[in-house]
Amino acid sequence: MLKDLLIQNRSYRRFDESFEISGDILMELVELARLTPSSVNWQPLRYALVNDKETNNKIFETLAWAGLIKEWNGPCEGERPTAYIVILTDTTVAKNMKTDVGIVAQTMMLGAAEKGLGGCMIGSVNREKVSEILNIDTERYSIDLVLALGKPAEKVEIVDVPENGCTNYYRDENGVHYVPKRSVEDLIIG
Repeated sequence: MLKDLLIQNRSYRRFDESFEISGDILMELVELARLTPSSVNWQPLRYALVNDKETNNKIFETLAWAGLIKEWNGPCEGERPTAYIVILTDTTVAKNMKTDVGIVAQTMMLGAAEKGLGGCMIGSVNREKVSEILNIDTERYSIDLVLALGKPAEKVEIVDVPENGCTNYYRDENGVHYVPKRSVEDLIIG
C-alpha cells in the first residue's frame, strides 16, 4: 500500500555501511525517475551514480547533515551512505526545474524504500567540490540535489506536532529520530 511505503520512506541519516548498493539498483531507481512526468516533457534531468567507497567518502565530505541537530556532524564511519545519486539539470535543455527534481527525487526514494533501502535528500551541498569530484561540466549542468542512500541503521518515528507548533525534528537519548507532522485537519483550509 502506498501509505505504508510513504511511512517507511523517512529521511535516514545513519546506515549499515557494510551493505553495498549495486549499480543495477541505482539504474533501477533512475529507470523509475525516467518514467515520471516532466514539465513540458523536456526531460532535462541527468544523474551521476556513485557507489564505490573511495568516491562515496569524497562525496560525503561535501554534504551538510541534519541542520536542526546542532551537536551532530553527520553519520560516523560505519554509518555512512553506500551510494549516492546526484540529480542534475542539463541547462541546454531547460533551467530551474525544481518541480521535476522534486518529483524524481521522491519517486527514487520510494523505489529505494520498496527495496528495503533508505536515504536522505540533501540540498546543502558543496556543488563546486562535487563537480570537481565527478568531473561535471558546470557550464552545462546544475547540481540540484544529492540522494544519499543505504540500508537504514536507525529508527525514525513520525509523531504529532506538539501544542507549541514546533515542527523541528529531534533525537532522543537512545538515538531514535522523531519527525513531527501536522494533522490532516491542520492542513485543510476552509
